[in-house]
Amino acid sequence: MKIFLTYLVIMTLITYMLYLIDKKRSKKVGARRISEKVLLLFSLLGGALGGYLAMIMWHHKTKHWYFVLINILGIVVYTVIVYYMIKGSI
Repeated sequence: MKIFLTYLVIMTLITYMLYLIDKKRSKKVGARRISEKVLLLFSLLGGALGGYLAMIMWHHKTKHWYFVLINILGIVVYTVIVYYMIKGSI
C-alpha cells in the first residue's frame, strides 16, 4: 500500500512537470515538444492527477477532449484502487 501510494505521488509529480515543460516549450518556436503519446502514457500510468492539475493551472491541452477524459478517468480509477486498498479488499 505504502509503495503504491509513493509510486502515485512520484508519477503525479513527474507528469505535472512533463506537462509544464511541454507548455513552456510550446511558447518557443522550434523547441522540441513532448509528444502527446508520452503525456497521455504518464497520465495513464498513475500521473493523472498531476496531468489534470497542470492542465488546469497552465491551461495546457485543455482543448483536447481526450486529455481531459484520460486524466479524469485516471483520477477516478486510481482513487477507486486506493479506496479499496485502504478498505482491505485488495
